[in-house]
Amino acid sequence: MKFLDELEKVLKADERFIGEGKQVIKTKVSDAARGIDGLLIKSLLKNELMRESFFTKVDDVYVFDKVKFIWLLDSKEFLPDSYTLYKNKIGLVDNQNNLISQKQDVSLVWPYKECVLEGGQEKEDQKREEIFYNETLAPDEVNRLLAPKVLGNAKRYTLNDIEESVLFRKNDNLIIKGNNLMGLSSILKRYENDIKLIYIDPPYNTGSDSFLYNDNFNKSTWLTFLKNRLEISYKLLKNNGVIAVQCDYHQNSYLRVLMDEVFGAENYISEIAVKMSSASGPKMAHIQKSIPKLKDSILIYSKGEIEIITQPYKPKDKWDTEYSKILMDFSKKDRAEFETAIKSIQYDKAKEIIEKARLSTLSREFPDKKQDEDWLRDNAWRIVADKQNTGLDNLLSNSEKFWTGDVSLAKTVRGSYALFRTDKDFGSDTRVEIVFADNNLNEHVGDFWSDISTAGGFSEEGGINFPTAKKPEKLLKRIIQMFTEENEIVLDFFMGSATTQATSMKLRRQFIGIEQMDYIEDKAVTRLINTINGDQTGVSQDIDVNWKGGGAFVYCELLEDNQSLVYELEKATNPDSVKSVLAKGTKNGKLIPSVLPRDLKRTEEEFDNLTLDEQKKLVLELLDKNKLYINLSDVDDEDANVSEADKAFTKSFYGLD
Repeated sequence: MKFLDELEKVLKADERFIGEGKQVIKTKVSDAARGIDGLLIKSLLKNELMRESFFTKVDDVYVFDKVKFIWLLDSKEFLPDSYTLYKNKIGLVDNQNNLISQKQDVSLVWPYKECVLEGGQEKEDQKREEIFYNETLAPDEVNRLLAPKVLGNAKRYTLNDIEESVLFRKNDNLIIKGNNLMGLSSILKRYENDIKLIYIDPPYNTGSDSFLYNDNFNKSTWLTFLKNRLEISYKLLKNNGVIAVQCDYHQNSYLRVLMDEVFGAENYISEIAVKMSSASGPKMAHIQKSIPKLKDSILIYSKGEIEIITQPYKPKDKWDTEYSKILMDFSKKDRAEFETAIKSIQYDKAKEIIEKARLSTLSREFPDKKQDEDWLRDNAWRIVADKQNTGLDNLLSNSEKFWTGDVSLAKTVRGSYALFRTDKDFGSDTRVEIVFADNNLNEHVGDFWSDISTAGGFSEEGGINFPTAKKPEKLLKRIIQMFTEENEIVLDFFMGSATTQATSMKLRRQFIGIEQMDYIEDKAVTRLINTINGDQTGVSQDIDVNWKGGGAFVYCELLEDNQSLVYELEKATNPDSVKSVLAKGTKNGKLIPSVLPRDLKRTEEEFDNLTLDEQKKLVLELLDKNKLYINLSDVDDEDANVSEADKAFTKSFYGLD
């Protein structure tokens, strides 16, 4: 077409719009048009054909028709093979779209980066062509797509009871059935800047998991899928909130750069390596050509400055033989009173208690117990070691004697307290500090968590069977305790078997979960009911948990509109069933506004000549994506047919009652 060729020629004259292979980068042109870029406007005005097409003359002033220009720019007819930046390609570029070899400041770019991926599935193993909603093309449509939705079919589950027709309360635990992108955008209205921790275990995009897509767009679809959700996650987090994303080597590097972009590279906290399995079984079959995969990664980012509340420790593999001394004439009650005095800054009382103890050795007092690790650990509260402490030695060598007994207490220059042995030659022997063994039985796990196996042995946790992709409660317990305190909110929008929610309940945290799969009721709800009833699997019997049951949660659903037609279309196996969906969409006004029934009727013969897959794809495009679920703004619309109970719950959730 001469017109489109002429437009391409005009745009290629501006080097700002030229990308790899001398192709026009349509998103750059679109951004320039939206910003009424002076150079672009001048170049269009100079061309007679462009001037006649995109400008209206009013009193000798040319008015630019921006909407028309962008519509044509983004149409399939103009440069149909031009994608957002590079055709079917993913790479790292800087802010000026130069390759990373030229600059250090990089961002992740992929086809459809400026898109919203709805990402719904009906079945976990179903391969599906995802729907893209292009922000550049129609941002107002994206806003409607992500507008808060009506919530319905709400129930509150408590101990031995299920309450119907409920209203939402401030501290309710919540799980939502529905597309997690729509769910996130809905809870944003209530929970913006209010979530302390987000943990997600999304599809890993291995090629064999539930994220099954056309290989040409595999990475780009996965990245877009997560980008949309991570951007809302950022808004949900408190300023001191944290997000932890579990993944593996398939997308780890891409995800890291994506999260740098969304959360800021300066807010990267750590990449945790979690041991997933042992070097045994089928994974060892090809070790001559590959290295067995034993780990996953957990990428941790913050929104701002954070504090790690509970440091992660694990028991040391063996008893440290340096702890070879023992305090005699010193009881558990003495130790407890000593610790209480230290915490309450009662120096004289603490000093009095410790100076009554007699310092001896395990060899002298319990020679037959030196190799008995169980006994050593049981008595770690009174077993000690002397450690080197030059600062303490200097302090004592320059002090008048203020101590009695074998062990005493000194106030350090930093204002803290330190135990020391009194029989040392201060100033010449620096091994003066006394340290209790029970404070050193554990070691920090750092960023390599080898002590929490996620391989088997926990598939029945929570009283449900979920053999694949299930994570152990001990893993979630560590993450939750590291970054939250009791009653703070934990969110997991890839809820799966509800491990995050069950563990949060046992740790007395408030939780939110979102899941689209139908097994939410068979697996997640059942597991949380079991938790309320006192489930004793997982972390329930840990000393610092001691779960006995209790609690409650609210279950609700995003009320469907067009989503039910999407499900029906996915199940269609012949042209008649596809036409049935199209007929329902036409009759009920569920198609995009620009499509008229008479046009569909006029082109019916052409539709019949399409393949089944082409028919399904076309009807999917015709369905109005802004009507997948009922928008909050339509809650009182008679055509939406929302029940009074659902209206009441929705309004209570959004604070409209």
